[in-house]
Amino acid sequence: MYKHMKLIFATNNQHKVDEIRNVLGQTLDIITLKEAGIEADIPEPYDTLEANASGKSAYIFQLTGADCFSEDTGLEVAALNGEPGVKSARYAGEHRSFDANIDKLLSNLAAKQDRSARFRTVISLLIDGKEMLFEGICNGQIITEKRGELGFGYDPVFIPEGSDRTFAEMSLEEKNRFSHRKKATEKLVAFLNKLSTNH
Repeated sequence: MYKHMKLIFATNNQHKVDEIRNVLGQTLDIITLKEAGIEADIPEPYDTLEANASGKSAYIFQLTGADCFSEDTGLEVAALNGEPGVKSARYAGEHRSFDANIDKLLSNLAAKQDRSARFRTVISLLIDGKEMLFEGICNGQIITEKRGELGFGYDPVFIPEGSDRTFAEMSLEEKNRFSHRKKATEKLVAFLNKLSTNH
């Protein structure tokens, strides 16, 4: 790893920052948009996670010229043809209410037998002006009612494969044993390690 390598993380979501910092430990210095003095609410106009992640990192790179990364994550539910997917944060409308999103999801799934779903994270890294994409997937099931107070987003209704508890019933360390975001972040770290040994 580059010594004291700094990367701007193109997000205003403190939950995501905490999760990624928990994975990285001291290996990498993550600077949030707030810490970088960037007030912008970055647009996410695209219809794929990959395009949204790329768009966000490109936006910050154009603004700062600094090495940066962004991520976009969606919950993809098999019986709903992959919904809410790229619209996960705004599933029930532009106001981005976690509770309203979950209520809409459970309502749409009410008559469905298949409750399999997956969280998918795509990270876009821009380093020395070049882009790399990294993907992390966590398969699981959507349960019929909310359980747990921790986490954020759809965590109270998602049970990852290999567990009988929702993400919202797990500590950050426990969640990171399964987490899609962790898997994508580990690929990012492996790439940066490889890059630094080649320098």
